[in-house]
Amino acid sequence: MNIRIKWLRNQLNSLKLEGMIISNPVNVRYLTGLSEEGFLIIAPKENIFVTDSRYIESVNRNLTISDEIVAYDSRDLSKYDYESIFSTNDNVGFEEKYVTYEQYKNYLQTYQVNLIETEGLIENARVIKDKEEIENITKACEITDKAFEYIIRNIKEGMTEKEVAFEIEKFMIQNGADGLAFDSIVAFGENTSMPHAVPTDKRIRRGDIIQFDIGCKYKGYCSDFSRVVFVEEVNEEYKQAYEFVLEQQQKLRTQLKDGVNIKTVIKDRETDYNLKNYRVLHAFGHGVGIDIHEKPVLRSKQDYILKENTIIAIEPGIYKEGKFGIRVEDTFLVEKNGCKSLTTSKKDYTVIKLG
Repeated sequence: MNIRIKWLRNQLNSLKLEGMIISNPVNVRYLTGLSEEGFLIIAPKENIFVTDSRYIESVNRNLTISDEIVAYDSRDLSKYDYESIFSTNDNVGFEEKYVTYEQYKNYLQTYQVNLIETEGLIENARVIKDKEEIENITKACEITDKAFEYIIRNIKEGMTEKEVAFEIEKFMIQNGADGLAFDSIVAFGENTSMPHAVPTDKRIRRGDIIQFDIGCKYKGYCSDFSRVVFVEEVNEEYKQAYEFVLEQQQKLRTQLKDGVNIKTVIKDRETDYNLKNYRVLHAFGHGVGIDIHEKPVLRSKQDYILKENTIIAIEPGIYKEGKFGIRVEDTFLVEKNGCKSLTTSKKDYTVIKLG
């Protein structure tokens, strides 16, 4: 029996919905384990995964009887079949934040139902991770830690940001990752002032700061991790910023726990930033799972009570436009009395020598 689909059916019953059309591929994977292109229909009589001829063989290989899902090549479903899935004027849920207007009109025409917004129903369920999800994310974090340790031992004089990013990706794949959780950020010197810097042909220089923001996927689940490395030396301005960022992450790690309101904790951190005249350019973190950015978001506007077994990335940062940036990030498991770090690479000053 597919436990997640059973849960979803119970939720739909309580909302007085006859079924749901799930179009977001992340939610489809969460419910079914399938990563192939397609969409899922929770209908009164059965669960239908609709794909096309490129994927139907792969889908059927991955489904078992216990999944309780029937897969169809979209070309094999006639107009009559579509219309028989639901009764006319049934109330059927759909993902309003993911579906385009064109898809919305197509659903109305095809199924002849009343489409009802579900307002993040599945996304909210994904926040709390089960044992297998935690294990997969922990493994992704282990691979990421190893990739970081590998790259700081193997950076050579003359390497570019692009070359370093490529070496990280290659190492992750060779050590068990499905692929990247997101495009790696590797930035040297003044490029670190951009939180989402894209690797360039810029070459490493003495006195540079290097910002890494990297992560991989393992069995579909993500890790998220940031560190800074200093090339040959550390100047005083870097030291002050780095110590402040580490302090903020440690405060967040101890304060964010089961039953705590995110809003209150983040307001305190914003106060610390204001006292130091630092700007807050992005959230202090976010949920991590099948998606690299999931609920909850660590912002002061987020009135949200954390729960045990949520996995979050905590990533305070400081950015001086055109000069430098420093961000430290780890993936954490929320527990009763704090957060357990799933990425464990050291956070003391890492100074590398070029040679």
